[in-house]
Amino acid sequence: MSSFDILVKDLRDLGLKNGDTVIVHSSLKSMGYVEGGADTVIDALIEVVGADGNVMFPALSWTPCTTTLKFDAKETPSCIGYISNVFRKREGVFRSLHPTHSVCAFGKNAVELTKDHKLDDTPVGPNSPYRKMMDYNGKILMLGCGTKPNTFMHGVEEVGGAPYVLGAPKTFELTDENGNVTHKSIKQHYFHRPEGNLVQRYDRAVDVLEKGVDYFVGQVHGATAYLMNAKTLCEKASAKMKTDPTYFIDDPDNILKLK
Repeated sequence: MSSFDILVKDLRDLGLKNGDTVIVHSSLKSMGYVEGGADTVIDALIEVVGADGNVMFPALSWTPCTTTLKFDAKETPSCIGYISNVFRKREGVFRSLHPTHSVCAFGKNAVELTKDHKLDDTPVGPNSPYRKMMDYNGKILMLGCGTKPNTFMHGVEEVGGAPYVLGAPKTFELTDENGNVTHKSIKQHYFHRPEGNLVQRYDRAVDVLEKGVDYFVGQVHGATAYLMNAKTLCEKASAKMKTDPTYFIDDPDNILKLK
């Protein structure tokens, strides 16, 4: 079997199907040698979700945007992985307008999923693709990278009013895909502080979910993959945060003084 055929079969066996909306965190290296590289992985994802589905990749760019305070939807690279950068350059892919937490999308509802992110003054606000995907029964695919780098969890923290997540706003210069320039004040996630760092523990998300019901684990081209239901994760993780506001972080320096 070709790498493409293996990927399609493994993704379907994991539970991804025609018509799905999925956001993908990935590690190409974890899959070993893939014929055609990142493009083959992307092609397989698009094949599985079909014409009625949507494939999304986070295209996070806090480096260098938190320093330059400038973001260009066409030119600013993603700082979280090779596949996401290959994906964002593809014809037919739309990128949301956000300086640190943009998302790229391809598929039936790509425009709707990405077009309103510019309205939010937080990274994962109600108009972001991360939150909108729940309206499409969206799924989160962690492909060979474990469950810790799950950007969707920032939205859970914002929904739950986490006492640590947001810091002071900064004003960014935003250039959209048509070259139009605007300026917007946006609050930043505040995990790295002068008095000490907060450690993200989004790997604990699976502890509030039921395996085989809320999430599934399998092998995709040799890499361990997790497929989660976004809405269920938001509901159950938010409920957990009501009883333990810092469950999804570690605070080794006790800077929040909440424990």
